[in-house]
Amino acid sequence: MKNYDVVIIGAGPSGIFTALEMIKQASQKKIIIVEKGSPVEKRACPKAKTGKCVNCKPYCHITTGFSGAGAFSDGKLSLNYEVGGDLPQLLGADTVQSMIDYTDTVYLEFGADTKIEGVSNPEKVKEIRKKAITAGLKLVDCPIRHLGTEKAQQLYYDIEQYLIAHGVEILFGYDCTDLVIRDNVCTGAIIRDLGTGQTDTLHGTDIVVATGRKGADWLEGLCEEHEIAHQPGTVDIGVRVEVRNEIMEEVNEVLYESKLIGYPAPFKNKVRTFCQNPGGFVSQENYDNNLAVVNGHSYKDIKSSNTNVAILCSHNFTYPFNQPIAYAQKVGELTNMLANGQILVQRYGDILDGKRTWEKELAQSNVRPTIPDAVAGDITAAMPYRAMTNIIGFIKAMDYVVPGFASTETLLYSPELKFYSNRVRMDTDLNTNIQGLHCLGDSSGWTRGLMMASAMGVIMGRKLAGR
Repeated sequence: MKNYDVVIIGAGPSGIFTALEMIKQASQKKIIIVEKGSPVEKRACPKAKTGKCVNCKPYCHITTGFSGAGAFSDGKLSLNYEVGGDLPQLLGADTVQSMIDYTDTVYLEFGADTKIEGVSNPEKVKEIRKKAITAGLKLVDCPIRHLGTEKAQQLYYDIEQYLIAHGVEILFGYDCTDLVIRDNVCTGAIIRDLGTGQTDTLHGTDIVVATGRKGADWLEGLCEEHEIAHQPGTVDIGVRVEVRNEIMEEVNEVLYESKLIGYPAPFKNKVRTFCQNPGGFVSQENYDNNLAVVNGHSYKDIKSSNTNVAILCSHNFTYPFNQPIAYAQKVGELTNMLANGQILVQRYGDILDGKRTWEKELAQSNVRPTIPDAVAGDITAAMPYRAMTNIIGFIKAMDYVVPGFASTETLLYSPELKFYSNRVRMDTDLNTNIQGLHCLGDSSGWTRGLMMASAMGVIMGRKLAGR
């Protein structure tokens, strides 16, 4: 049993920036971060050598480890409060934008690229917006700072070393099995050594749960068990779309990432683009329950011939259903079943023709998959009708903004799932209804993405430093 002032569960952006800001505020509090994965310098996906996912145990190196999925994402920092979740609803737009601006300076301090994408050609942006309006879509202005996958790893390594040098203890290879809560007060966390299986208890005045999107399901279970106030929120189900760079050339050059939102008929659900990667690569991530999901990333120096972008449908469930994460997982499991545990890919034209895609058809296409072990098949056999209808309607609208986007050869990969549906109830000081417990980042349901999660960590760090 060990005692600390602050115990942080998870070394993703929100947890990292909580500790980092406490140091910058000259806090003398004793801080420990518990991380299931490895230090960033020891994280490596074997797929680069094997050519296929080997389903690493006890965790996936792409999603788990210091800096979370951020180290292996394309590292895009969205600099507008309108992008990245619902934290402005809790704290106010001005407060969140101010924190984003400050957090951006911290990223610059640790080596982020000084170039900002999406602000250099306002007249071209107006033209793209006009097309979006005509197509029934909304273009969200959002300056982007692109780290790049390989640059992000170096940046987070430097932050990791900075934290260690300033006295932050980081336990790697440990997961949190439970929280110590009695009489509505959280006083610690029970952790387990993944190597030996031995458990220990860390006691702290403040316990910060920052387990990221990957830990959303785990946190939801804790909320139910310990009566941590929360409510089921939104879960995103969709696909990752891949086209040739030539199709996206104008949007890539002007905006780098086109953040478009629509409400296609007949259901009028919210559908949006997310995580656009010019010259990028489609990738596979594996969750602890052997669920394989698709993602995308892009490097600063290594480029492919394709651009990939997620199209996500937001699903809001009402009483009596309260298991949105489980619902999305079932969709993913069914898709994985069809692809024998891997990612499924299908051409857009084949979807419209009501047929599956065959490997020989992919080999003959202009658009070659950047994920070599994706299995050609029929994603419509697993995707819910409502979501598939929304996706098709959105792609047709996108084709007006980006001619050729709805080409026969456009590739759709499945499943693309975002787990952040469990929204923990908190006040403006980021306190839950359990004294001493705080929940941050994507697992809390309030943020979506690197910058907003990082900014939430900054806010938490300042509050803890001042107590």
